[in-house]
Amino acid sequence: MKLLEELTQAWGVSGREKNVRAIIKREIKDYVDSYSVDAMGNLIAYKKGTDSENSKKIMYTAHMDEIGYQVTHIEGDGRVKVCSVGWTWTSSIYNDKVIFQNGVIGVVGCDGPVEEVHNKAQELYIDIGCTSKEETLKHVQPGDYCGFIGKYYEMLNGHICSKSLDDRVACYVMIEAIKKNHGQYPNDIYYVFTVQEEVGCRGSEVAAERIKPEIGVSLDVTPDHYYPSDLKGCNQVGKGVGVTFGNPSAMLDEYLVDEMVRTCEENNIDYQRDVMDRGGTDASSMNRAYYGTRVAGISIVDRFPHSQSSIVSKHDIECAIDLVDKYSAREFTFEEDW
Repeated sequence: MKLLEELTQAWGVSGREKNVRAIIKREIKDYVDSYSVDAMGNLIAYKKGTDSENSKKIMYTAHMDEIGYQVTHIEGDGRVKVCSVGWTWTSSIYNDKVIFQNGVIGVVGCDGPVEEVHNKAQELYIDIGCTSKEETLKHVQPGDYCGFIGKYYEMLNGHICSKSLDDRVACYVMIEAIKKNHGQYPNDIYYVFTVQEEVGCRGSEVAAERIKPEIGVSLDVTPDHYYPSDLKGCNQVGKGVGVTFGNPSAMLDEYLVDEMVRTCEENNIDYQRDVMDRGGTDASSMNRAYYGTRVAGISIVDRFPHSQSSIVSKHDIECAIDLVDKYSAREFTFEEDW
């Protein structure tokens, strides 16, 4: 999965997603009827359907951005002080490395015991090797962004470890689903690679206002609960694609969820019922855009999310690609169509 490796290793903190967008554009441009980039930076790809009687306008989203930090100021001794961009764990990044957009490498320290900072990024600092403010300012400025460093590894039993699997793995799924779409679907499909999801699901709202979809489907990761963690649930890496049943940021449309389950069962796609009791996805913004959109969610279970060492399963990825492909081919009939 060289493309997935390339996607995860690209630098793309929220609001600075251009490197990721360039990779995706390169991969999809020959497989879609049209594509464009809006003012927010969303990459919107369109594939026309066959105009059947019950054809719908479906919008899929996968976000390109990743979590990171932004520089707030430089201390006199050269330390770089930061605030969080998206939800970050101070204990996860402590004593590990980050990389700035210009390539400068830093190591993350803490003003006191990391156990006592209660996840406050403002208590962290970054050491880039300089010992004075004047020297540091030659390389890093207030307002600059940095992201995690986490190499891509192939693990045992078809597992993958990397940074930024949230949500580059879903970007990969959507790219592969685009390549499977040869124009045979009844529905018009909009594949939207969104920006700024980690800071409030902003890109998807703008895109949904423009597209006005009848169906919105968010592709994102969901936490693994198999090993002990701070979360409780039933999701497990390697047990199939997640069909989202619970999402704190949006109530999933019952009919669309039922159709997704039917799609999995009719096509022998391994799936699990995903209930996420914390966080949110682009489904929230699509749900409330324009006059409202029916939404559903497809999840890839991710162990150790929002860290530089997340783990996902190749099997789950293949199941997700298959689900997007088969779900796009369905004919949907809403109650008002009866």
